[in-house]
Amino acid sequence: MAGIYIHIPYCKQACYYCNFHFSTNTKSSPEMLQAILQEIEMRKHELNNQSIQTIYFGGGTPGILPSDDIKKIMHAIEDNFIVEKNIETTLEVNPDDMHPQKLKAYLDMGINRLSVGTQSFFEEDLQYMNRSHDAKAAARCVQEAQDTGFNNISVDLIYGFPLLTNEKWKQNINTALALQITHLSCYAMTVEARTALEKMIRTEKLPPINHAQSAEQFEWLMHAIEDAGWEHYEISNFAKPNHRAVHNTNYWLGKHYLGIGPSAHSFDGSSRSWNIVNNALFIKSIEEHILPSEKEILTLHQQINEYIMTSLRMSDGMQLQKIKPNVTTEEWQLFCEELEKNNALLNIPSNYQTNARAIITLNKKGKLYADKIAGDLFVG
Repeated sequence: MAGIYIHIPYCKQACYYCNFHFSTNTKSSPEMLQAILQEIEMRKHELNNQSIQTIYFGGGTPGILPSDDIKKIMHAIEDNFIVEKNIETTLEVNPDDMHPQKLKAYLDMGINRLSVGTQSFFEEDLQYMNRSHDAKAAARCVQEAQDTGFNNISVDLIYGFPLLTNEKWKQNINTALALQITHLSCYAMTVEARTALEKMIRTEKLPPINHAQSAEQFEWLMHAIEDAGWEHYEISNFAKPNHRAVHNTNYWLGKHYLGIGPSAHSFDGSSRSWNIVNNALFIKSIEEHILPSEKEILTLHQQINEYIMTSLRMSDGMQLQKIKPNVTTEEWQLFCEELEKNNALLNIPSNYQTNARAIITLNKKGKLYADKIAGDLFVG
């Protein structure tokens, strides 16, 4: 089974922190739609008849497009791939793009999961991020979606920036949970190169990010989610029981996925490919029946290290039987030494070296250092 990701590279306005590929100029959207439809057809054999388990519309802001455009893409996927029944189909939306008529159209065409880019329920925070919606719209969007019939809704929130006091962060989490959503994605504010946020901090127009604040708010989040009976199943993702995001979970489990649209990535287990990050060149290339992508064949070490990175992010953990048989004796010894060095941040079975079913997970403190720990454990 595999997934399909569709990248819609348009946004109403640029959030200060965002480094994803998008454009605020939507004039090329009709040509982009045709290019995406054509790319779907051009790549229909790449999954080798694997059935489609999930579809995910990301971006950018897919909800900025007319609902008929999303419907055409859905039909193209159904026409060119084997699509299972009752699959998870997610659409990323911003609160200000939604209204009852549009939501009903999404539901009717088979969208059954919404990922809402709320980020905060406070007006000053949204202005700090240069979000296009206001605080009232953040909650109203979720309620309107539920009234329309959506019962699987995820909300995005951002923490760890100067305006967000601990009390405001607690209110954001409590507000989200009170909306009876099924899923939360919570991300620490990061300062990415070549973003407006990076420039404003560098020129001292905004104060720098306080990493101690981020850590404190993340730790409070973990405890609050646990108290609510939710599952902290991935570093940045939290769900009610049986409501994990299937599409993103499959990413972390290393399942195959096909990325369609400019900047979209694909993965087949042993290789990764990515489309060009330029809307005009992407459209031109597809019109000429040329796939505008590059491909990388992963070495065995790269595959193992990718597994270490992704599995440690999951509550299901890292299975050592997927590592030990694929490395040399010396590499295994070094790997075990690094495990021991990070012992205070990991849950390690006492018999892990001889237990073929041993699983390593991060403890709560370890989740603050997930990337560093993974890097320490890399082989090769």
